[in-house]
Amino acid sequence: MAVTEKKILTRLYIVAGFLFVFAFAVVFKMTRIQMVDGDKYKNLAMQRTERMFTIEPNRGNLYSDDGSLLATSVSRYTIRFDAETVKDVDFEENIRPLSNELSKLLSKPSSYYEQILRKAKVNKNRYALIARNLDYSDYIKVKTFPLFKKGPNRGGFIAEQKIVREHPLGKIAERSVGYERVDENGYYTRVGLEGAFGQYLRGVEGKRLKQKIAKGQWKPIGLDNIVEPKDGYDVVSTININIQDIAHHALLRQLEHYKADHGCVIVMETKTGEVKAISNLGRTAEGKYYERLNYAVGESHEPGSTFKLMSMVAALEDKVVDTSTVLDTEKGRFKVYDRTVRDSKWGGYGEISLSKAFEVSSNTAFAKMIHNNYKENPEKFVNRLMNMGLHKELGMPIKGEGAPVIRYPGDKGWSGISLAWMSHGYEVSLTPLQTLSFYNAIANDGEMLRPRLIKEVKEWNKTILKFDKEVINSSICSKETAGKVKQLLKNVVEKKHGTGHGLYTENFSMAGKTGTTQKNYVSKDPDKLKYISSFAGYFPADNPKYSCIVVIHEPDRGVGYYGADVSGPVFKSIAQKIYTISPKTDEVEFLKPQNNELELKYEGYYAEAQKKYSTMPNVKGMSGMDAVSILENLGLKVEVKGNGKVKEQSISQGTDLNKVKKIVLELS
Repeated sequence: MAVTEKKILTRLYIVAGFLFVFAFAVVFKMTRIQMVDGDKYKNLAMQRTERMFTIEPNRGNLYSDDGSLLATSVSRYTIRFDAETVKDVDFEENIRPLSNELSKLLSKPSSYYEQILRKAKVNKNRYALIARNLDYSDYIKVKTFPLFKKGPNRGGFIAEQKIVREHPLGKIAERSVGYERVDENGYYTRVGLEGAFGQYLRGVEGKRLKQKIAKGQWKPIGLDNIVEPKDGYDVVSTININIQDIAHHALLRQLEHYKADHGCVIVMETKTGEVKAISNLGRTAEGKYYERLNYAVGESHEPGSTFKLMSMVAALEDKVVDTSTVLDTEKGRFKVYDRTVRDSKWGGYGEISLSKAFEVSSNTAFAKMIHNNYKENPEKFVNRLMNMGLHKELGMPIKGEGAPVIRYPGDKGWSGISLAWMSHGYEVSLTPLQTLSFYNAIANDGEMLRPRLIKEVKEWNKTILKFDKEVINSSICSKETAGKVKQLLKNVVEKKHGTGHGLYTENFSMAGKTGTTQKNYVSKDPDKLKYISSFAGYFPADNPKYSCIVVIHEPDRGVGYYGADVSGPVFKSIAQKIYTISPKTDEVEFLKPQNNELELKYEGYYAEAQKKYSTMPNVKGMSGMDAVSILENLGLKVEVKGNGKVKEQSISQGTDLNKVKKIVLELS
């Protein structure tokens, strides 16, 4: 028995010892936590119950050139109710007046809101949803409603703000206006004007403290932010909403008519480089069109015959030809090694000048011009193109500019046929905006400008930054060459045999070049052959104010595919409507006298008419009309015989006028 008791006591001592050691360890750990790691665990606990949240600033507005909104940030508010913070007395006193006010504002029965509020109170809901997507004015009203006006701590009022970007123009220019988004890893996606000028628009973030409540939800603590957000600057773009609307709908109509895959239009102000409209429309599977991609800036492709302008300028600058140089189009076929360049007209054009070759867009004439004059030194031709900057990107602020392709002899893809094919727009690649910049430079007598999409950055009415025209190349060619090709571009539209003659109108003048480019031409399957239809130019032809390019991809071949038929009418429609809406000023020029003798006679008459007579003046030698005018102004009755100048007057000079009532003039 004694042995058993001893064993029990031993076990008790051991257990007690373990308990003592455990208690000591617990006390030691608690002391360490409090003394050493206390701040760490305190902060961890705070993070789990309180957290600092980022407040997105109001993004700056994006405006058109006349101050119309293209994109704006709008605050939207979600209203919730914390039933736990409201005393029963306050709740019962205010629930019906609050429900009534909510009903008036949000157009639902008062009983609907009373039920939501009472249910939240019974369930001790600290985050009951009352309303979503309220605008700022409605948010301000809700804050003043019964109970809610007591604030978050006594009235249970919770308001959450989010910023929504809205486009007043809707789908028009949606891709060009673009967006800027950031993912959870901080990676930005920047598209269009919003992305290009995000550094000005986005502003500076603010901070706000929130407390964690039931069901993992977070409630703002207090009414004020810890750090107030700083709103972004406003950006004034160069886009003109009237011209943008014209370009969008003109392109849309033609895409629908020709059942094309996609297309783009750019309208640029000639002297400044300001882009006034940029429209990009792509086709959906349902046959509808929307702003799918920024083809104007990002899609580099073979330009086809619109590149003949570049070839002509190069040849004229190198003085290897003149516009009067005559070439034989050889029945519309020109063989270069094992390949053949073909004209669209069967049988060709015979022997024609380069001026006419440009007007009728003869591929064989241009292939001969470039191949024959540069085949011994192809670097000379390519160097000329590069001197004009055709191998360089424009350096646009919009992301995703397509890279131009101008191959150099020896590069991959260069061959003996390259010169001939480059001459009429194959084996080279440009974006529509790069092509337009060249045409705009010709309209500017050789001065090439960087297309510009922004006018200024503003904070309210204060200008922060102002942007002026940027010259890329002050002279891509001589003024003499520019003058020659400007006449050629004008002839394309005005001459009866010009490929753009169908666009001609007497009401206003245009100049430009058509382009019809084959796609997938390496495929031997004729069903896969597609076309790109283009028209690039400017208007008015003699004093260019706007340049414009229209590019339409893959029109239905059964409807039509030539640039003059598909893209040309879009160009004309835009030019015509811009011409119609542009304000006109009627100026009356001071006319210099064309006839000195007539002017001297008038001055003599005017001097006589200003005199005050008391006696009869001498009107001999004056024209009958002037003499009659002077004498009748003196109160005399005048009888005239004959025509011409006054030969005789019946009353002699110096007679007292008080004694004269009538005078007879003999004219001859």
